[in-house]
Amino acid sequence: MMALLMFGAALSFLLFGVPVAFAFGGVAMAFAFIIPELGFEVFNVLPFRIYGIMNNTTLMAVPLFIMMGLILEKSGMAEKLLISMSAMFKGVRGGLGVSVVLVGAILAASTGIVSASVVMMSVIALPLMLNAGYDKSLASGTIAASGTLGQIIPPSIILIVLGDVMSVSVGDLFMGALLPGITLVFLYTIYILARAFLRKEDAPAIISEEKVSVYKLFKAIIPPLLLMTSVLGSIFAGIASPTESAAFGVVGGVILSAFNGTLNVEMTKYALFETMKLTGMIFMILIGATAFSLVFNELGGTDFILEIFSEDIGDVWVFIAVSMFSIFILGFFIDFIEISFIIVPILVPVMAAFGIDPIWFAVLIAMNLQTSFLTPPFGLSLFFLKGASNNSVTTMEIYKGIVPFIILQIVGLSLVLLFPDLVFAFL
Repeated sequence: MMALLMFGAALSFLLFGVPVAFAFGGVAMAFAFIIPELGFEVFNVLPFRIYGIMNNTTLMAVPLFIMMGLILEKSGMAEKLLISMSAMFKGVRGGLGVSVVLVGAILAASTGIVSASVVMMSVIALPLMLNAGYDKSLASGTIAASGTLGQIIPPSIILIVLGDVMSVSVGDLFMGALLPGITLVFLYTIYILARAFLRKEDAPAIISEEKVSVYKLFKAIIPPLLLMTSVLGSIFAGIASPTESAAFGVVGGVILSAFNGTLNVEMTKYALFETMKLTGMIFMILIGATAFSLVFNELGGTDFILEIFSEDIGDVWVFIAVSMFSIFILGFFIDFIEISFIIVPILVPVMAAFGIDPIWFAVLIAMNLQTSFLTPPFGLSLFFLKGASNNSVTTMEIYKGIVPFIILQIVGLSLVLLFPDLVFAFL
């Protein structure tokens, strides 16, 4: 019960706005201090754990993929992609919305950074959609949801984190998440086209005299596709590890930026400093989570949860349902990184006891965590969209717009739950 009290205390601090690393690390130290049986001796192994984290070759891919995404964010690639794709879909009702989804998928596979994708498309696509007469809630929901595809379509930061936390191959996770990610793109596209067919005023066709040449379209699409194919193809073919491919991706991003004429000292400084800040945040959370898990396990928290599910309940589907529902609800209040480092390690022993395939379970978690970017009140994509929209859409219009896409994500999660072959198709 002390372990559960400790967990509740950490969540309470998060809701009051205490930074995650300090919330979990501070609660761990407080409980170690007030419980005589523990004492600070429980942290004797913490330096070795931290050293192990710093030497983890899997986690080395995190700063590299972040830097690749930040370089591509400033390369002008997204703007050229979106303008070319929207011109290609002119005359089709809902065509601009579909082009936003497809560009979101390409950016997801090229950058993998949700914040960058949402902000870029908010600045570029939102004015285009509103000027074309799109319903504000549909435009907002399409941009926010398309930007979160970077959570499930590889190379995804969350898949790297889950691979490390769950001790599974990141390359296998990338392959396993590919088809579920494409399924979400398909669901989004069908919804936009169906809504444009049923309510023509919500997603009118673009009327434009501008013609897009095949050369212009290829010039916009081929470079990011080549980078995506090179990075993911080398992993899938077994030629390179995710970390090696991430390093190659950084080099490819620099080449693409030079190709677009955006490579300069200012952009390089921006990419380096932002990479350092984001990486530092992730690793600080990981260190705080490690301290928390040491005390939580010492108090018998993991054994207690394992006993409840494997002995008292004893049903694998109840465990999966409770796990998915808990992650979904927690996603309303805390970030995907916290859930990955705090909640997932608690679930892993139960998953192993039930004999659940870790790749399939990790993809389910990744799809579930993607929803946390859209669920109010703390959905990060909603903040990014509102901040970049220059008040052209209201908060309520954004909330209204993301509801259908949250439902579609739950449908996608259910499909992966019912049809595991979606995960194992490329494995």
